[in-house]
Amino acid sequence: MKKVLLSFDIEEFDMPLEYGKSISFHDQISVSSKGTKIILDILQENQVPATFFSTVVFATNAKDLIQRIMQEGHELASHGYFHSAFENKHLAESKSELEKLSGKSINGFRMARMMPVDDAAIENAGYIYNTSLNPVYLPGRYNNFFKPRTIFKTDSLVQLPASATPIVRIPLFWLSFHNFPLWIYKAACARTINQDGYLNIYFHPWEFTDLTLPDYGLPKFVSKNSAEQMINRFKTWIHWMKEQGYTFSTISDFINSREV
Repeated sequence: MKKVLLSFDIEEFDMPLEYGKSISFHDQISVSSKGTKIILDILQENQVPATFFSTVVFATNAKDLIQRIMQEGHELASHGYFHSAFENKHLAESKSELEKLSGKSINGFRMARMMPVDDAAIENAGYIYNTSLNPVYLPGRYNNFFKPRTIFKTDSLVQLPASATPIVRIPLFWLSFHNFPLWIYKAACARTINQDGYLNIYFHPWEFTDLTLPDYGLPKFVSKNSAEQMINRFKTWIHWMKEQGYTFSTISDFINSREV
């Protein structure tokens, strides 16, 4: 049965800083908290399980949301300690802190902004899987076109790249969802999941809030189809995926169900 591995990176909303704007720490947490609540409501309404990759900073400032994530049967994984700072020691530290907050084992890791990270360090920190690879070429961001496109292993660490279409490797991550016509995005998802047997895509809570605010200074390709437009498109996409007979799964459940 073909599986949809839906995940969300819940973090401090620090993207305006990338574009030379300022945003208070309080607002960073508030925006992401608002979006996470919207996501959880949609998932609950549609009975869809998902994986939430959280920074420790966000989790400690939104404990009620972490509790809700666990209570509603989703998976919690690590997105590092901070969203805009990283050292290898944060791998083990974030795993430990998130386990204390959730009361559950933390099996997965995703590096902030899908940047490179040492596989051996991830494995040594005790993770079962890593999903920090976007196997595409995007100028100024990723140069991974010739790296594996589908699930593989390095030693005992499972590597789960973000989904991209076969052959031409069109990325199916959040920016594609915002900028492609929805029918094209659906067709790309169908082609990929039918070829690979699964779809691994990710979003962020702040996408479900209004990104067009001038104070954020975000370019059109980031802010397009945010807030209510994002909510409606996302609901439509979930319903369509279900109509095609695809089923949703947490990443850990998916990995546990198959040999890699």
